[in-house]
Amino acid sequence: MVVMPNKLKRTHMTKLSDQKIPASPSILIILMGSLGDVARGLCLVSHIKTNLPQSCITWLVEPKWAQLVRCHSQIDKVIVFQRAWRISVLWHLYKDLNREHFDITLDLQRVLKSGFFSLLSGAGRRIGFHRRNAKEFNWIFNNEHIGYHSDALTKIRHYLKFTGHLGLPEPDTLEFGLSSLNPIEASPRVVADIKQPFVAVVLGASWESKDWSFEGYLGLIRHILSALKLQVVLLGDGSRKALAQGLSQSVNLPGLIDLAGKTSLMELTAVLKKAAAGIGPDSGPGHLAAAVGTPFVSLFGPTSLERTAPFGYEDLVVTSSLDCAPCYQKRCPDHQNQCMQSIESSHVAEKLSKALTLKLHIH
Repeated sequence: MVVMPNKLKRTHMTKLSDQKIPASPSILIILMGSLGDVARGLCLVSHIKTNLPQSCITWLVEPKWAQLVRCHSQIDKVIVFQRAWRISVLWHLYKDLNREHFDITLDLQRVLKSGFFSLLSGAGRRIGFHRRNAKEFNWIFNNEHIGYHSDALTKIRHYLKFTGHLGLPEPDTLEFGLSSLNPIEASPRVVADIKQPFVAVVLGASWESKDWSFEGYLGLIRHILSALKLQVVLLGDGSRKALAQGLSQSVNLPGLIDLAGKTSLMELTAVLKKAAAGIGPDSGPGHLAAAVGTPFVSLFGPTSLERTAPFGYEDLVVTSSLDCAPCYQKRCPDHQNQCMQSIESSHVAEKLSKALTLKLHIH
């Protein structure tokens, strides 16, 4: 559970929607990816259930993240879109959606595909983003829209505008529905057996421009192992195996566990939940860590910390001082990644000390 910052709480109820909500509404949430978006969006479910306890909530998601959505104890049904634009797949999806008789659809994806699926849902109220916040003509398929907001608004608070549109009050706390996940049972055995606090280090992100330097990771890992006397677990997808192996060989110290490319989604979630703290670039695992209550030190270069810093851990961000950041480019224009390369491991270590104090104090 994450407590909403006092300065962001509202002192009044959100204005009620002009339309009445049924006593037992059937609600579809469309949020299929990415990992960070899905992890953040989970907080809407508990908020809706708190205020509309008789509601039935269905979530439409892609296969890659379905396990995570199914882990939320208050999601009643999960529909998986197989990412194939064949007539047979779309027909089956239409039938799956149609049989639920949705009253309300919340289109949190804001692209053409999600808008089309919102229309297929048959819901009388199809709520989407404002036209200026949507993409690919998404707004055409929805018949209600939340107000426009700039990127200065965090993604989670942007998602909460949907529940505000329904007339629900601003939540004082956010619950992501992952409290039932047992990190010892769900973690790989090599992590489950760790008795002392450890740090999870996430290698890389989906954008090439978000990659930190080898030297940065190396200096930080050596500091954690030698100075802090804590173990380190390396995490990342299969594309990070070579980086993880190179770091393991260069560090050459006991206490380093390489799990890059070796965890399922739920194993990744469990490792992050068991960790005393996490570190990595702006990426999905950072938001997943925040969702399970683990402080995450995030490294920001090409993206905006105001928009996408892990919720509740915005003060643990380490950012570049370069004038060109944030540029929102997936590949650095000069191919140097200078904004990320300029982040020094000593600055990250300072934030890590604060993050460790947070988690170890809580527990």
